[in-house]
Amino acid sequence: MQTTNAQVRRLMEELQKHGKVGLSAMRSGMSRNTGTKYKKLGKLPSELKKPRDWRTRPDPFAEDWPELESRLRDAPELEAKTLFEVLQERNPDRYEPGQLRTLQRRLKQWRAQEGPPKEVFFPQEHRPGEAMQTDFTWATSLAVTIVGEPFPHMLCHSVLPYSNWGWATICRSESLAAIKRGFQAALFRIGRVPKFHQTDNSTAATHDLASGKRGFNADYQALMDHFGIEPKTIQIGKKNQNGDVEALNGALKRRLDQHLQLRGSRDFESVEIYERWLGEVLEKTNRLRRKRMAEELAVMRPLVVERLVEYTEERVRVTSWSTIRVKHNTYSVPSRLKDEWVKVRLYEDSLQVLYGDKHQLTVERLIGRNGHSIDYRHIIWSLVRKPGAFARYRYREALFPSLTFRRSYDLIRAMTEERKADLEYLRILHLAASTMESDVEAALELLLEAGQTPSSDGVKALVAPEKTELPELEVQHVDLRGYDALLGEVGA
Repeated sequence: MQTTNAQVRRLMEELQKHGKVGLSAMRSGMSRNTGTKYKKLGKLPSELKKPRDWRTRPDPFAEDWPELESRLRDAPELEAKTLFEVLQERNPDRYEPGQLRTLQRRLKQWRAQEGPPKEVFFPQEHRPGEAMQTDFTWATSLAVTIVGEPFPHMLCHSVLPYSNWGWATICRSESLAAIKRGFQAALFRIGRVPKFHQTDNSTAATHDLASGKRGFNADYQALMDHFGIEPKTIQIGKKNQNGDVEALNGALKRRLDQHLQLRGSRDFESVEIYERWLGEVLEKTNRLRRKRMAEELAVMRPLVVERLVEYTEERVRVTSWSTIRVKHNTYSVPSRLKDEWVKVRLYEDSLQVLYGDKHQLTVERLIGRNGHSIDYRHIIWSLVRKPGAFARYRYREALFPSLTFRRSYDLIRAMTEERKADLEYLRILHLAASTMESDVEAALELLLEAGQTPSSDGVKALVAPEKTELPELEVQHVDLRGYDALLGEVGA
């Protein structure tokens, strides 16, 4: 059995106590001869090993290595897998797939000994109150749910690199509205203003990246001008220049995960409650950075301007389909607004539609492009009058509020021809818009469970309010002569 460093250290400790080699060797788990050997040498086993300068097996790439090395000098970025494929094509009988790992180790060793210089990163010294860095990071890995439903989201994370103080807000995309909300939340939290604000090259701040220019968006520049802050961005493809916030993104999510485990549940009643909980965790984290944070606050300018509104406005016209097109997505609006011009306020997570400065509706903002958000309540009255439009309506799937409605339509369609089925279903949908969708859905579930084909009359009978029976009251006859007698006594 090979003697270990730990055994020899134990041997030396025992020898210092009593000097008996035999007893020391026994207690160290080795023979007397071995103990005597290491006593004389005075070295650990690891110190006795000599570096091996010979190969234990023949080099399978010895014949082709000069060519490979020549290729690597011309193109150092070539990977072992690419070179191995070339060798296999040329000599299919000589090289086996299992030898790829050997070539990868050989290339790694060559690059370390003779390869081109690698890019070196230099740690930067941060100055108090000089900068704030902002970055977006996906928080889907936290597995947060809202009322049991998955909640995919991002965090807009702002950090002061000197103290590592940070603040984060919940967002759904890397939009200007999200960065405006998150950045302002951080500034008004500390009540101070740094010298400059640094972001990556997201389209929320910059544009025209294809030409290599990094000009700032007008709206983002206006945001920086409002607070008197100099905007900065990192070089394209140089994430390390935003390294502090990039590193703290991971630390933040690990801390949130730990607190979610302590909480015992990842489900929240609403997004507002979740964000309130997020703020509490951030407050606890920032308490650990009070000393360096005090240094930052001492040199930063006071925040003296008002908070900017966290939305942008667009003026759009309602189409004949009772929809509006905003940021490459389609939203339905009440049909009474058809052909009218409306004002749309774009928040990070929602849209507000106004007509004549009066609020008309608020709808969740869609992420991405070419999506649609259609509310059947906005168009059902026209569909009931034009049931033939239902069959090929572009957004037809949006007219099934739940699986129960879809199952009901499929059953109706199986029992009758298409036009009649469409009309019957639209009447049910009209009833849902006129009363309560939840009541209509419950009625449909009852009919499906009973094995009955849903119908508008059947659903109406189940959701109709119960008639209140008024009790019959007997009208009592009032004898007024008692009052006359009472008045006579008072007069006397």
